[in-house]
Amino acid sequence: MSAGGDGRAEQSLPSPGSGASVGAVLRVMRWQDIPVLAGMEAELFHHDAWSENTWWSELAGRPRRTYVVGEDEEGICGYAGLDLGGEVADVMTVAVAPRAQGRGYGRMLLDWLMSTARHAGARYLMLEVRADNDAAIGLYETAGFMRLSVRRRYYQPGDVDAYIMRKELCDDV
Repeated sequence: MSAGGDGRAEQSLPSPGSGASVGAVLRVMRWQDIPVLAGMEAELFHHDAWSENTWWSELAGRPRRTYVVGEDEEGICGYAGLDLGGEVADVMTVAVAPRAQGRGYGRMLLDWLMSTARHAGARYLMLEVRADNDAAIGLYETAGFMRLSVRRRYYQPGDVDAYIMRKELCDDV
């Protein structure tokens, strides 16, 4: 799938383990998605949520930054973003709506992030994750990410640590 500027690129989302379409598509994030994204952020991340202003700034960071949303029959079900900076790419965000969790969308979005970074020439994909987000940590470790370090009390309020994780993409070729 291309995450180019036309906004029309789409890809069927696979159902977990089957490769069959579940009636959702992956498409380039659009400006008009911002209110929905900000609402989803507030529901998922509370104090750590990106505001509408943050989303505007992130989307203005193109072409170095690229963002997609997953859409199903109920609307946006997830999203992911990537900063392409040469040999090292960074996951800016990845999230799945509570109503859509457990359907394989997180893995689909992570696969898109890894594939996009690899095709852009990145050798490594980096991310940070809350140390108390066991589901995300499990997903990342299953995909081959390794914990590199800990940022103590990174997420505020709450003094929650962040794990810095990295995946070597050239191993996947």
